[in-house]
Amino acid sequence: MENKEILELTTSAWREKVYIETAEYIIKGYVFMPKIGKKSRLLSEILNTSKHFIAVKNCTVESKLVPQKEIESYDFMQVNLATILLMRPLYED
Repeated sequence: MENKEILELTTSAWREKVYIETAEYIIKGYVFMPKIGKKSRLLSEILNTSKHFIAVKNCTVESKLVPQKEIESYDFMQVNLATILLMRPLYED
């Protein structure tokens, strides 16, 4: 992806760092939504979409079933909305 394309993506979309919990994993990363409407509704818009998957960028994945397993990192992954038990903003200190 060219630098110009990255700049267009980041300036035309809201970015939110999130904590996502499924039955098997804890995922921490960034979700994006177009800059349409209010930023305060970002997560509810993502969860109430008609799509089945959400994209998560620059994320870590921690296993709940095997806690001693090393935390994995990915540039991009898709998460099935039906598997999400909890999703909330993740504020950095």
